[in-house]
Amino acid sequence: MPVHDKDESLERAIQLSVQQSRVANLDHERKRVENLLRQDAATGKQLDDINFQLESARKELLVTQQQIKVQQNNVSTQNRSVLSEGKPLSKRVAQLDDQLKRAAIVNPINGVVTTKYAEEGEYTSPGKALYKIADLSVLTLRAYITGGQLSQAKLNQAVKVWIDNGPDKYKEYAGTITWISDKAEFTPKTIQTKDERANLVYAIKVKVKNDGYLKIGMYGEIGLQK
Repeated sequence: MPVHDKDESLERAIQLSVQQSRVANLDHERKRVENLLRQDAATGKQLDDINFQLESARKELLVTQQQIKVQQNNVSTQNRSVLSEGKPLSKRVAQLDDQLKRAAIVNPINGVVTTKYAEEGEYTSPGKALYKIADLSVLTLRAYITGGQLSQAKLNQAVKVWIDNGPDKYKEYAGTITWISDKAEFTPKTIQTKDERANLVYAIKVKVKNDGYLKIGMYGEIGLQK
């Protein structure tokens, strides 16, 4: 409701209150004069004057009540119009909220960003990768064993893992074998084995709990129980 409408409503409310008080006071005065007239302590003209004033006050009160009713009806009509106009706006707001939810980035895992494909504030197209994320709490070491060591490796077997930690120093971790290849392959050039004569090796995967020191791409060594 506009400010001037609020001011007008307040003025009419005050006017109504004043007129109601005036009618009540005049009605009380009329009864008092009637009692005095019965006791011959007042004249008929005094009663006529009071009745005239009371009737005029009641008419003024009725006019004010009708004006307030008209004003309330107008406000109600305006409110319905605003509500009607608000429906498309509410629908638009719901659409924008849905777009915001669709634009929210939700990671499938708790992890660390390892590669960024886009910068903050940069425009990108739907379906384009923003970054690569990895769960570094547990890392998988891909190791290789010879055919002679194959019989010593079993799934879910506990193994020791050593990671370089400075010159001639190593950090030891507990690992678990989670996968063993059933096919031999030529020894990768970047891999060393105890038996350097071995041309064929079997790949295995060992899961290691990360204490924060391990990084993707680090080299390590495993020890199998004999």
